[in-house]
Amino acid sequence: MASILALHGPNLNLLGQREPHIYGYDTLDDINARLSAQCTDAGHTFSALQSNSEADLIARLHLARTDGTAFMLVNFGGFTHTSIALRDAILASEIPFIEVHLSNLHSREAFRHKSYFSDIAVGVIVGLGAQGYELALQAACKKLASN
Repeated sequence: MASILALHGPNLNLLGQREPHIYGYDTLDDINARLSAQCTDAGHTFSALQSNSEADLIARLHLARTDGTAFMLVNFGGFTHTSIALRDAILASEIPFIEVHLSNLHSREAFRHKSYFSDIAVGVIVGLGAQGYELALQAACKKLASN
């Protein structure tokens, strides 16, 4: 049994309401409920944090270093393209992670094409909507099983 953490960045609390033509109609609660059920089915525990505060996300990454977190799914939203501090914190955690984005960042504005996390992630899933989280968790479970 492993502990899996999902970290959701700014504005993801508005999923289902904010620009559904880009991000879909699933709420963050919908996504987390499916991830929790998927973890339970795989024999793992699940926790999640959404924050609009970079400091909260960094603090949670620091806690993950010592709380038994074995794998993470991260969508840092707009911080993906701006936060060296989050990059440093995720590197310090020494926990493998998969980066997930609901929309296809590469088909959007040029400033969204650069991620501070993709090069250090186990993998990156973009553009598959809420299903991307489920696919990332499936891959995480497979990685954990092979360790």
